[in-house]
Amino acid sequence: MIPQNHPLDSRKSLFLEAFRRLGGVAKQREAHRYEVTNVPAPVRNRDRLIGLGEPVLPRYERIAFEKALVAPQGQALAAFVCPGHPLLNSVIDITLERHRDLLRRGAVLVDERDPGIQPRVLFFLEHAIQDASLTKSGDRRIVSKRLLFVEIGDDGQARQLNYAPYLDYRPLAAGEPSLDVFLARPECAWIARELESKAQAHAIANVVPEHLAEIRDRKIALLDKTEAAVKDRLTKEINYWDFRAEQLKEQERSGKANARLNSGEARKRADELQARMQKRMEDIKRERQIAPLPPVVLGGLLVVPIGMIQAIDGRAEASAKTATDTQAAAARARAVIMDIERGLGFAPVDREFEKLGYDIESAIPGTGRLRFIEVKGRVSGADTVTVTKNEILYSLNKPEDFILAIVEFVDGASHKVHYLRRPFHGKGITTEFTGATVNFPFAQLLAEAAAPS
Repeated sequence: MIPQNHPLDSRKSLFLEAFRRLGGVAKQREAHRYEVTNVPAPVRNRDRLIGLGEPVLPRYERIAFEKALVAPQGQALAAFVCPGHPLLNSVIDITLERHRDLLRRGAVLVDERDPGIQPRVLFFLEHAIQDASLTKSGDRRIVSKRLLFVEIGDDGQARQLNYAPYLDYRPLAAGEPSLDVFLARPECAWIARELESKAQAHAIANVVPEHLAEIRDRKIALLDKTEAAVKDRLTKEINYWDFRAEQLKEQERSGKANARLNSGEARKRADELQARMQKRMEDIKRERQIAPLPPVVLGGLLVVPIGMIQAIDGRAEASAKTATDTQAAAARARAVIMDIERGLGFAPVDREFEKLGYDIESAIPGTGRLRFIEVKGRVSGADTVTVTKNEILYSLNKPEDFILAIVEFVDGASHKVHYLRRPFHGKGITTEFTGATVNFPFAQLLAEAAAPS
């Protein structure tokens, strides 16, 4: 199960690690291309239960996770392991079955970007949409499945987060407080069991309708085209064999029988095609019966801001001041970039609180294209700029559309704005780096940036 538009590296890392734990063997042969020398029997057997199309093979000469690497010139053709591929589906299904209880146990992760002291609770939910078609096991077919993330804060408000927010958090380090210490704090007094129901209710009211509308619109449009094409093709074939049957029958009546094909055979082909078209129309009718299943809470975790850890360590006053200063600077920087984007003729929307991997979504009028802008506000002369894993991944996945906008605050009243395109290319950052954040030298980024455009 892969979240919609999930970053590429997460899919690759998840598959390779899960496949290894299941006893599979995958060896890298070329850059980001792997040879699978052994697909374990449990993976192949699982595909026989849940698979709908091509089977899982015992071995693969090459697999790749990017379309551009499927058939590079002079190299062996690779299987494209993406959502929907039977090998990936089987590995994920077994992994979830064996380790789903770990999600229910929960965890504690630290948000190093948040200097505040108020924790949040992040829930993972699975939502599926089915149609009336049946699988080999007799169950209704799942046509879309997504992993949803709903976060609840101390104000009791639930909100959906996108992609993989946990990638921007880190585990507790040695020497940091334990879960019991956090839960004993007054800041965590609001955390109770009913939060799970609240997260589920939020998903039902806000996320499920969007998911259903998106899948239904796309699926119905595709089925309309498929139905029209099937009717057109099979009707023409049926008419041909009807005509041919009558033609052969007339020849037979006049004593000119066709030794290779008689009217009965032609009529039989026409009837078979008619039955085939009827069956296909019934299949399409079942595929149109799209319905959502209720979202299921898979697990949750406590997100602790770094400011809370600092407060426990006796640095509460400094932490509160830092939180206020950071939030004010970030809001000011976003406002500056919003004004600049409008001045450039674009239509910006602030998406910072949705945690998409960027702060501002700026539409290019008349094109349907978007500019994805991550905003960083820093005082002139600062040492570093901290970037999260999701921000880096989004930049690497959208290299032509991503902009790192740096607002350099020169003094209390003035600022300079710098736009840096492809900000993390050529810096040794790949999609497989570890850690939740990366620090880049502020002066280096400024030197590579240009004026807004």
